This record gives sequence, C-alpha cells and structure tokens, in this order.
Amino acid sequence: MKSRYMTTLAVVIAVIIGISVCGCKKEEPVREDTAPTESIEKEQQKEEILPKEPVSFEEKLYKQTKIAFVSNRDGNYEIYVMNADGSEQKRLTNNTTTEWDPYWSPDGKRIAFASNRDGNTDIFVMNADGSGQRRLTHNPYLDTGPSWSPDGGKIAFMSIRDAQPEIYVMNSDGSEQTRLTNNPGRDLSPSWSPDGKKIAFESDKDGNIEIFIMNADGSEQTRLTNNPALDAAPCWSPDGKKIAFYSNRDERVEIIEIYVMNADGSEQTRLTNNSALDDGPSWSPDGKKIAFQSNRDRNGLNSFYEIYVMNADGTNQKRLTDNKVFDGYPSWSPFLPSEEE
Repeated sequence: MKSRYMTTLAVVIAVIIGISVCGCKKEEPVREDTAPTESIEKEQQKEEILPKEPVSFEEKLYKQTKIAFVSNRDGNYEIYVMNADGSEQKRLTNNTTTEWDPYWSPDGKRIAFASNRDGNTDIFVMNADGSGQRRLTHNPYLDTGPSWSPDGGKIAFMSIRDAQPEIYVMNSDGSEQTRLTNNPGRDLSPSWSPDGKKIAFESDKDGNIEIFIMNADGSEQTRLTNNPALDAAPCWSPDGKKIAFYSNRDERVEIIEIYVMNADGSEQTRLTNNSALDDGPSWSPDGKKIAFQSNRDRNGLNSFYEIYVMNADGTNQKRLTDNKVFDGYPSWSPFLPSEEE
C-alpha cells in the first residue's frame, strides 16, 4: 500500500516538473553581434533604392551638349568643338586650307561644314569626333552655309553655281541637289524650322538685306523684317516660336547686335548692346541660351572674335573662349547621350 502511494506520488511530481519546464521555456536571446549587422544591411538596402537627385536643366545643358566653332589658333581656320561651358576645346579638322560654317545633325552624330580643301569651297560632312570626313557637293563654284532638316534627311545650303547666291537643298548624302530660290538678289544663310515646314533665310532681293521665310519647297517667300539697315543670319529657336538674327539698325553701320523676333516677324527685340560686332547666333537645344561671336573685348573692326553665351533674353552674357586669334561661327549641338546612359 505504501509502495503504491510512493509510486503514484513520484509520477505526479514528475508530471508537475515536466509541465513546469515546458511552460517556462524562453526564446533564445538575440546575439548582441547579430542585431547591428542586420540593421546596417537594412539601411544599406534603403540607400540603394533611394531616387537620384534630379539634374538641373543648366547642369544637363553643360554635361550633354557641345558647341562646334571655327578657330585659326593653330594656323588655319579649322573646326573645333568644346563643352557648352567652354571647357575641353578640341580640334576636329586638320588641313592647310579653310574650314568653316559647322552645323550639327539633329541626332548629334555628324557635323556638316564648308571647306576649300579640294580647291573649291564645297559642303562636307564628318562624324562628331572628326572622323569620316566626306565631300557632299562637287561644283566649281561656292557652296556653303549648310543647315540640316529636323529629320536629318536633308541639308539646305547656299550656292552660286547658277551665277547668283541662291538657296538649294539636297539629301544628307549629297544626292538630288535642287534649287529653291530664284531671285534677282542674293539669298543666303538658310535655317530650317524645327517642324521642317519652313526655311528662314536672308535676301537683298528687295534692295536691302532682310530676313525672309519660305516653305521647305521654296514657295511662298515672305519678308519678316523691313529696315534700311542689315538684318541677317536667321536662326530658329528649338520650339519654332522665335528667330534670332543680327542687325545694325540701331547704331552706326559698323556696330552689329543680336536681335530676336517672333516667327511671324513681330516683336523684334534687341538682346546685346555693345560698341562692337555681335553676330552669328545659335540657340541651345532647350531654347534657354544663345551662343554668338563678338569682338567686344578687343574693339575695332579688324580685332579678334571670341565665342560668348547669354540667356535667351540677353542677360548673363559670358565669354567662353579666350585666344588672340579668331574664334567664331558657333553651332550648338542637340542633347547628346550622357556617359551614364
């Protein structure tokens, strides 16, 4: 009897002890050296997925565009290229003759230009790095002033092949060269509108050099400016709403300034104001700035040009080149692929 009681008591004690042990089991504490590591890894993952800081328009402009220009700093007039802030100036052509009038293709991969390297001035094209230089026109007369159509398929230019300066157009490979204008005066400096429907140009067909526009096939030629002075070198803004040009209407004949007007010729506004020559305007691809050439820092008709840039309203004019030679004919590229893309 006592033995059975003792056995039963032992079983009850064992069960109680077992329940107590199971009910009080605790989770293993997290190791002190594990928690910080996991926390750091989570923070690193958060940093990796954070969005990048947005790039400002001006930063993108300086990083992803170039300005082609002409300089005789190395002895002859050659085509150069530089960043939009004036840095990293690099020579693209290397001939003992004259190269000028650079103009970027819409995709930024090629540059059209004029050269007399083969004895006569013709239109050439090259890759944006200066390679693959190829002649497009073959005439015993002057061909110059190339301007690409916005789709890159055609190039407008000026030629005196028919005894008088007229505007012509050709395919971008040089084929199908066709005359667009046929006037008693001189027709020069074609500039294609961004929508490809119009071409602006300068002409003295009415007795004085003025800005005109016409359809891309040469029809419906319309005069935009009307002054007894010089109005020349039209250049369309990227949005097609404005045309920049140069004129000597407000000063002495030897003083030339940059102006801008609406595409219909209204609201003609002066942007520069210097006792020098400011001409050759070229818009930045975002339409917020204009590059141009000026001899304002060396005074006099025979002094040297440099490349400048200003806001589209004429403010914040800055010099980009600084050489005791000619730096001119600026042509602003479209936006180019960034190194990060």
